[in-house]
Amino acid sequence: MALRAVCAAALRTGTGLGVNNARTIVTTVPLHKCIPPLGPMPNEEIDVQNLESLEKYRSYNRYFRQAEEARSKPAWWKTYRSYVEKADPEHGAERVDIGLPYSRPCRTKEVRERRQVMTDNKKNIFLERASRLRTFKISLDRVQETWEKTSGPFNIKRLADHYGVFRDLFPMAYFLPQVSLRIYYCQDNSVQVHYGNRLTPTEAATTPQINFEAEEGSLWTLLLTCPDEHLLDSEAEYIHWLVGNIPGGALQSGEELCHYLPPFPVRGTGFHRYVFVLFKQEGSINFQEDVRPSPCHSLVDRTFKTVDFYRKHQDSMTPAGLAFFQCQWDESVTSTFHNTLNIREPVFEFIRPPVYHPPQVKYPHRQPLRYLDRYRDGKEHTYGIY
Repeated sequence: MALRAVCAAALRTGTGLGVNNARTIVTTVPLHKCIPPLGPMPNEEIDVQNLESLEKYRSYNRYFRQAEEARSKPAWWKTYRSYVEKADPEHGAERVDIGLPYSRPCRTKEVRERRQVMTDNKKNIFLERASRLRTFKISLDRVQETWEKTSGPFNIKRLADHYGVFRDLFPMAYFLPQVSLRIYYCQDNSVQVHYGNRLTPTEAATTPQINFEAEEGSLWTLLLTCPDEHLLDSEAEYIHWLVGNIPGGALQSGEELCHYLPPFPVRGTGFHRYVFVLFKQEGSINFQEDVRPSPCHSLVDRTFKTVDFYRKHQDSMTPAGLAFFQCQWDESVTSTFHNTLNIREPVFEFIRPPVYHPPQVKYPHRQPLRYLDRYRDGKEHTYGIY
């Protein structure tokens, strides 16, 4: 009797459950009606049941041509590109090349010269003997010179893009650094600026020695700026050095518009980028509006924007050379703020929250042997070492 009652209750519950599910389905089906599309769907005209009747492309060029035509046709639906362009109108926009025109050497001539060099090397018995005895030495200066004339400018451009130099100094623009800059710090020229290497503010405290190849009678402008250093405006920069109307490669004979200021990356802000930009002038330029007072120890007077400076003189100068290094705080920055800039040094610190420890248990299970060190009241704590 009891078993019969249990079975009846189970059947009754199952029936009620099925009814409830049916009611749920009946009430929710009308809410999910199939809405027809607002226009024709892609490949709607293709008969899926009879794919053999489709016309074959027969060549890749024909397929590519039809694919381009299909892509250029306006569509009623929104694509990912339209959503992104609405949020960021400059997304996918092509950058403008503002540098000197690049003349690519003849590939046939390069191959012919390379083969001639290989033929001469094979006929050189002294070179063969040095290679066999493993005493052959390669001139690194010659390798550096060859790199600068072939793939060097393209590699420098990729490094500048990687470090965001063009993005912050020349928005939506770039240039190919075709003039190599050789920048040395310290009196013995032991510290050199490359393309993103790390220097200390102590090493870059004095004016560097800069050399570059220039034609006789040409004029140049050299700029040193930092896009990461401004204390009030994240879009502005601090100019560290500006020399204009440099005749040939004689930097000392140029017109110093703003004297050299050592790097001063603020403590707690990480690495800052310091960028040297070399401009080639079409002729002599009047820089009266860009001259800073000498000595210039005011950060307000040193506020600068490279893109505005270039737009002002873009008809008379073209960027041609680039080099940059990274710098982090050290003790010399404090002296620069106090003695040179005559202001208090800002310090950014991260206040770490106290280390969280769960409540201590009387009988810790599967805990390390130094479990009690977390809860000692002594001065020397050793928690965190397990």
